[in-house]
Amino acid sequence: MADHTRARVLVASNRGPVSFSSAPDGSLTLKRGGGGLVSGLSAIEDPNTVWVCAALGEADREAARRSPQGRLDQGGFDVGGQAVRMLDIDPEVFDRAYNGVANSTLWFLHHLLYDTPTAPVFDATAAEQWSAFEAYNRAFAEALAAEAAPGAAVLVQDYHLTLAPALLRELRPDLRIGYFLHIPWAPVDYFGLLPDALAAAVLTGVLGADRAGFHTRRWAEAFADCCERVLDAKVDRAELSVSYQGRTTRLGVHALGADADFLRERAHRADVEERLATLREAVGGCRTIVRVDRTELSKNIVRGLLAYRHLLRSRPEWRGRVVHIAFAYPSRQDLAEYRAYTAAVRRISQEITEEFATDSWQPLILQVEDDFARSLAAYRLADVALVNPIRDGMNLVAKEVPVVSDAGCALVLSREAGAYPELAEDALGINPYDVVGTAEALHRALTMPAAERRERTERLATAATALSPQQWFLAQLAELSA
Repeated sequence: MADHTRARVLVASNRGPVSFSSAPDGSLTLKRGGGGLVSGLSAIEDPNTVWVCAALGEADREAARRSPQGRLDQGGFDVGGQAVRMLDIDPEVFDRAYNGVANSTLWFLHHLLYDTPTAPVFDATAAEQWSAFEAYNRAFAEALAAEAAPGAAVLVQDYHLTLAPALLRELRPDLRIGYFLHIPWAPVDYFGLLPDALAAAVLTGVLGADRAGFHTRRWAEAFADCCERVLDAKVDRAELSVSYQGRTTRLGVHALGADADFLRERAHRADVEERLATLREAVGGCRTIVRVDRTELSKNIVRGLLAYRHLLRSRPEWRGRVVHIAFAYPSRQDLAEYRAYTAAVRRISQEITEEFATDSWQPLILQVEDDFARSLAAYRLADVALVNPIRDGMNLVAKEVPVVSDAGCALVLSREAGAYPELAEDALGINPYDVVGTAEALHRALTMPAAERRERTERLATAATALSPQQWFLAQLAELSA
C-alpha cells in the first residue's frame, strides 16, 4: 500500500457523478448527474479530490474498462474536471450486493418495511448475498486505499457502503474516515431482525469511521442504541459518541437542505414553463394537491391516494374544485415488491377516476415516468403539497416545494419524515398511517387563507435552505478535520 496518489479528499458512493449510455456502433455517451452529493462536491476547491463509485450498467462497465484502473478522467472522458474512479464490479456480485442486501435487506430494515410474518428469511441464499455485499464493500475499500494520499479525508456515503469504513480502516489506518447515512436508522428492537453476526458486522462497519453522520438526531440516537444493545459499546449521548474496542466514533447531525439557487433558476427555464402551461390547462381553475415521489414502498403513495379518495367522499364540496397531481416515478422495478406496488398505485388511481370523474372534471392526474422539469412545474403550481412517507431519512421534496412555489403552498407532512423537526412549525403534521387524519389535513390545507399560506411558505423555504448541499458537505469535511 505504499504507492499512494495525491488525493487528499475522497468521496465514495454507489452512484457516481456521471453515467454512460452506448450506441450501436459502440460509442459511449456521458451524462452528468445531479443531487446533493454532486452539488456538495462542487464546493471543494482542492484539485486532488477523487470520487469512487460503481459502474451501474454495461455502458458504465465499458467506460471503466477503457480507463486505467477505472479512472475516467484518465481514460479520455470529459467528467467536468473531476477525478472519478468507476469500479467494474462483477455484475452478479453487484446484483446480489445491491438488490439482495442493500435494497432488499438494509433498506427494508431501516424503513420498517418487512411483512414480518413471512420476511425476512436469512437462509443459504441470503448468506450468498451477504458474501457478495462484503466483496462489493471490499472493492470500494481497496480502491479508496489505493487512491488516498497519507492522512487524506474520505467521506463514505450511504447504506450501500455500510461495511466500507471498517474495511478501509484495516487497509489504511492513517486516513480520516467519515460515513454518512442518507436514510433512517432502525430502532433497536427492529434492528434485531438481523442475525446477530450480520447486525454486529453492520455496526462495526460504520464504527470503522472516525465520524458517522445522520440527517437527524433521532437516527443518530437509534444507531447508538443498537451499538449499546448489540455490541455492548459505551455510548455518550450528551457528546453523541460511541466507544468500542479502543476506538471512539463521533456521531454528527447534518440536515441536508435544498439547493435554493439551482432550484429557483431551473424552475423558470423554458421547458418548465411549457409544462406549467400544460398543467394549468389540465386543472383549469381547480385547486391542486401535488405529490412527487418515486414509486418507493416507504413513500406511502397508496395511503396518500386513499386519503384523497376519502376527502372526496367525506367532503363532496371539493368535487369539481380540486385536482390531485400525483407524479410517481418508477423505482426498483427489478424487485417484485416494487412492481406490485406500482401496479397498486395505478389501480387505486383508476378507481378514483372511475368513481368521481365527470365530463368536465378529472379528479386525478397520475404520471408514472420521470420528468424533472414537470416536477418543478408541479411544485410551482401546488396549492397543497402532500409528503406522507412511512419513514424517510430526510425527504427533499418537502424542502424543495416551498422554495419554488409561485403563490404559496400548504405543506402536509408526515411526522416520520426526517425533515419534519425542521419544518413542523409551519407544516400540517400527520400520522402517515392515518388515512382519515390525512384527508382532514388536506381539507385544512385547501381552506387555509392565501396570506397565511404565503407566510408559512416563506418560513418553510428559509428553514429548508438552512444548510445547502455545499455547506452540508463542507461541514462534514470540517468536522472530520477537527
